[in-house]
Amino acid sequence: FNPEHPYRAGEDPIMDAWYTTFFIENHLDYSAYPDCVASPEQVRFMVYAEENERYYPCSDRMFGSIMRREKSRCLQEKYEDVLHRILDLIDRQIENEWDKTFLRCLFKSKYQHETRDGLMIPSRLEKRLLKLYLDRTQIDDPYLCEKAGRNKQAFRMLSSEAFQKALNHIDEGDLLSFPAMLSEIKGCVDCLKLQRLFALSVEDSLWESDVVLQYTVEDFLMLLGRSLAGDGVEPLWDFLLVHRKQGASGMPHPKKILWLVDEAGGVMVDLAIIRYLTQLGHKVIISFKRGPLFTKVDFYDAQEDEILCRELEDVLLMKEQRLGKNELVHILKSDKNIMAICDGTREDLNLLLASTTFARVFKEVDCIISKGPDQRRRFFDTHFRFTQDIYSIAKDENGVASIWYKARHPAVIKFSHKDLEKKAQAIISQMEAAKQKGMTVIFYSGIIGSIPGRLAMAKRIMSIFIRFLKEQSANTFIINPSEYYEAGMDADDLMFMWEIVQRSCLIDIWRFQLYDDIIKAFEIMGTKVPPEWVGKDATFSTGCTKEMKIALEVQKQHPEMQIIGPSQEKFLRREEYGIGKMYDRRLSEICAV
Repeated sequence: FNPEHPYRAGEDPIMDAWYTTFFIENHLDYSAYPDCVASPEQVRFMVYAEENERYYPCSDRMFGSIMRREKSRCLQEKYEDVLHRILDLIDRQIENEWDKTFLRCLFKSKYQHETRDGLMIPSRLEKRLLKLYLDRTQIDDPYLCEKAGRNKQAFRMLSSEAFQKALNHIDEGDLLSFPAMLSEIKGCVDCLKLQRLFALSVEDSLWESDVVLQYTVEDFLMLLGRSLAGDGVEPLWDFLLVHRKQGASGMPHPKKILWLVDEAGGVMVDLAIIRYLTQLGHKVIISFKRGPLFTKVDFYDAQEDEILCRELEDVLLMKEQRLGKNELVHILKSDKNIMAICDGTREDLNLLLASTTFARVFKEVDCIISKGPDQRRRFFDTHFRFTQDIYSIAKDENGVASIWYKARHPAVIKFSHKDLEKKAQAIISQMEAAKQKGMTVIFYSGIIGSIPGRLAMAKRIMSIFIRFLKEQSANTFIINPSEYYEAGMDADDLMFMWEIVQRSCLIDIWRFQLYDDIIKAFEIMGTKVPPEWVGKDATFSTGCTKEMKIALEVQKQHPEMQIIGPSQEKFLRREEYGIGKMYDRRLSEICAV
C-alpha cells in the first residue's frame, strides 16, 4: 500500500475481499449503503481518483496499517484516544454511580467489538460511540453550554476596546514600508489585517479561559504580530488578490470560497475574517457539521446559539441537503455574500458521507479553506488530490498559525456556471443567425446518457437520425445536443446550459425522439435494433422528461412553437438524475454500470 502506487481492486482476490470489507465495516460502501454513502459520481465532484481507485477518508498511513492487518501501535493509540474521550465524557456528565458504571462497561464492550479486527477508522469508531452515548443518555449535545461559552468569550474579546485598538494599530515600521500610492496602500492594509486575524484564529486558549479579558493592547499586539508559516501563505494572498509587497488590491474576479469551520469560539474569529473577505468582493459559503461532535461547531449552533445566531443574522442558511445545480447557481448569483450549509456528517471530514449540497458547493467554488488540524490531516496526510485548491489553516508545532496549500489535480476539468452561460450564448447566436437567414430552428431532444454504459451509441443514433432529417428537410437548422457534449460535463452542467438555450424562444420546432427515429437510425446503420434500445423513446430519458416540462412552459410564451414526439402524458417514468450521472438515479438500483 504505497501511496505512489495505490492498490487497485482486481489485483488479488484475497486482498480485494479485505479491501471491500474495510469499506463495508466502516459503512462507507455505496453498494451496501446507497442511502448514506455518496455515489462514485458524487465523490468525483470533490476527489480526483485514478482509474479503479477508491477514495478513503483517512491518512495513507492509517489505511496502509489497516490493509496490512498490522494493528500498529499508532492505530491502537488512536483507538484508545477515542475510548478515553468517551469515558471522560461519561465521568464529567453522568452523576449517578450505577448509570456511570453501566455506561463505562457498555462502551468498553462496544469498543472491543468494533476494534477487534482492526478494520475501523478511528473517526468512524468515534462517531459510533458518540452516537451511542447520545442515544443512551438522551442528551442532545453534551457540549452545548461549553460551546456557547466559548462563542461568548470570543465575541467579548473581539468586541473589546483593547483588541480593536491592537487590530487597527499601525506602528512607524508599517508606515515606512507602505507604498506611495493610495490604491497600493489599501492592498497593504488588507493584507496586514487579514494576516493579524489569521494569526489570531488558531489561538484556542483565548476562548477557553477568562485570561483574555485581562489582555491589554500590548498583549494583543504580541499575538497579532506573529508571522504566518507554511507554503500556503503566498498562494493564499495571490488567490485573494491582496499582497503586501506588491500593494495590489482589487477584485476584477470575485472568488467563491467554501470555508470549513472547526471549533466553537474559533468560529467567531472565522466570521470576522469572512466578513472582511466579503468587503473585498468575495462570496463565502460556510460549512458546519450536521450535528454534535464534541466542541466542533455545528449547524444547530448556527441556528440556536444566541451569540452565533446574532453574528449570522444576515447569512443565508441553506438547509436543503439535496440542492440541485440550478437552485445552487441561482443562490450563488444572488446578492447574498455569505451563505451557510452543513456538510451532512457528524464526524471529522468525510467526503464519502457528505451531503449532495456540500458536494455541489465543493464543485462550484474556487477554493476550499479548512480550519483546524483534524481537517488538515484529511486533506494533506493522503496522496489523493482534489478538484479544488485546498488551503489549510491550523496551529503548527511551533504554536503559530500555518497555512498549507494543496493544488487541485491538474487533470480536473471544471465548467463554471459562467463557462456554461457562454457556451449557451454561443449556441443562441447560431440560432439567431439561422433565423435571420429564414431557416427553421429545430431542437432535437433524445436519449444520450439515460441508458447506462451506452453513451457512445446514443450519440451515434442521434447524429445519424439528425443527418437523415437534414437530408429530408430544406432550409433547417437542427441542433444536435450530442455534438456539444465535452469531457468533464455531467448531467447538471448539460441541463443548466441547455435550459438557457431552450428558454431563448428561438426554437420553431422542438422534436422529442420517437422509437421510430431509433429504428430508422439502426436501419441506416444496416443492423437490427439491440435489445437495450427496443421500445425506447424520449420518455425513457430523465433529461427529456425535464425538457418536456420546459417545452410546455416555453410554448405558453411562444405559442407558435411546435412540439413533436411522444405525448406529454407519457413523460412520467423519470424523476431526477443521480448526482453526476447521466441517467435517472433509480436506474442505479437496477442497472449494472
